[in-house]
Amino acid sequence: MSGLTQLPQPRGGRSCVVMGVVNVTSDSFSDGGRYLDPGLAIAHGVRLYEAGADIIDVGGESTRPGAVRIDPQIEADRVVPVIRGLVAAGVPTSVDTMRAGVAEAAAAAGVSVVNDVSGGRADPDMVKVVAAAEIPWILMHWRAAADYRHTGPAEHYDDVVSEVREELSIQVDLAMSAGVHPSRLVLDPGLGFAKNAAHDWALLGALPELTAQGLPVLIGASRKRFLGALLADAGDGTPRPPDGREVATATVSALAALHGAWGVRVHDVRSSLDAIAVTDAWRRAAGERQGRE
Repeated sequence: MSGLTQLPQPRGGRSCVVMGVVNVTSDSFSDGGRYLDPGLAIAHGVRLYEAGADIIDVGGESTRPGAVRIDPQIEADRVVPVIRGLVAAGVPTSVDTMRAGVAEAAAAAGVSVVNDVSGGRADPDMVKVVAAAEIPWILMHWRAAADYRHTGPAEHYDDVVSEVREELSIQVDLAMSAGVHPSRLVLDPGLGFAKNAAHDWALLGALPELTAQGLPVLIGASRKRFLGALLADAGDGTPRPPDGREVATATVSALAALHGAWGVRVHDVRSSLDAIAVTDAWRRAAGERQGRE
């Protein structure tokens, strides 16, 4: 069973949780195949934790645009050994999965949090697994999770901020009615999931509205397409490659912390930790000055 029944908190007095990403996949957009070997994945997770991450998010199935779903047993076989290894090393972990069976196996291996990019939409049994395990559950917004799509009719919004808030509220109500305590819930607006760049920026700009719902909010902007588009080559418009988006990712992390996000999910832990440290110092200095006036 899991080793954590409450949400992880930032270490060292930081204002924001930093979640480090370990993709145990062959086709993730950022680092597919690099950590498919369990030993390499465990070592990478330990490095991220030692660098300052508060929790390591282990995923065995890519959700990039165009990805094909894998067999649930393959997904479980990828993530469970890595979770066991990290837990044995004293590293708090979350499992990035939409499948109740995988989440249940991960909970038995000691995982601390379930990070469900479907927000409970993909597998109706997920809510029962999370409620029984009594562990935190991250509910992400993704309209097309059942179809595994990022584009199409689901990408149309009249007011993306209001609609994401309302649709996440429905999932929260379903979770609570099934016995999941609200103190164990986190919301994620799902940047890039059935959303275009304009939608992503609108959601980031409305972060105070999302946090005003009263539940912690996780922001997952790391290396995503909307950052690549923003930083596109001035000559031919080619998007910046994923490994060239770290400064932009760290900037989003800093601003997310400033505007009240509970956590940020990132591939490069150090750059986001540094950016959040600057934000926290700036905020403290501003507060001290206001206190003297």
